Amino acid sequence: MLERGITPSVLADTLKVDPKSVERWISGRTPYRRHRYAVAAHLGVDEVYLWPDALSPDQVAGVSESEIINIYPHRWTVPGDLWRNFFDNAQREIGVLVYSGLFLSEDAGVRRIFREKADAGARVRILLGDPTSEVVEQRNAEEGIESLSAKIKNAIVMYRPLLSLDNVECRLHRTVLYNSIYRADEQLLVNTHIYSFPASEAPVLHLRRVAGGNMVTTYMNSFDNAWDGATPLE
Repeated sequence: MLERGITPSVLADTLKVDPKSVERWISGRTPYRRHRYAVAAHLGVDEVYLWPDALSPDQVAGVSESEIINIYPHRWTVPGDLWRNFFDNAQREIGVLVYSGLFLSEDAGVRRIFREKADAGARVRILLGDPTSEVVEQRNAEEGIESLSAKIKNAIVMYRPLLSLDNVECRLHRTVLYNSIYRADEQLLVNTHIYSFPASEAPVLHLRRVAGGNMVTTYMNSFDNAWDGATPLE
């Protein structure tokens, strides 16, 4: 409310409730569901951001299930135009967390979208594996990919022209990845990693954040944790 410049009396008038009710909510009382939804909508945040314990575990599980848009058995079965449409719909945030993700960096259409979105003010964050790290070497051994380090270096070459843009940043991580994560605002494409199989053979989850769900939020937090521990690419 302070961030939005909204007083308790203004919120009470908007929701047509007693101002004392708003004061009790601020003090810690949980409102009825209809009021929680109205307050969250008026303040422009998720209901669970304001009241993380308001929903029961069963309710959270049910809502989280509705975050699933589609499941693809292999990354190569994801339609080619979906990747471009996915990123093209982003307005505020684009994120890529991979080891190399060479298939994406080689797509001139995707790179063009990244440039256009950055020019329009969106934040573009690209996380690639450190080609000199032990985790990349281990991934080589597990998947039988002898050229992963070279693929990462090729991806760096592809993305480097974008790094001159104000809203584009690339970092190198040394994180053991259990998933590759691709973000476009509140939507994710999550490519799971399976031992001894390349990422292209592993399933992909297409997710959309829904108020009350926590699956997408979990993946977003994982992305941010990897980002915070990564080294900026010069």
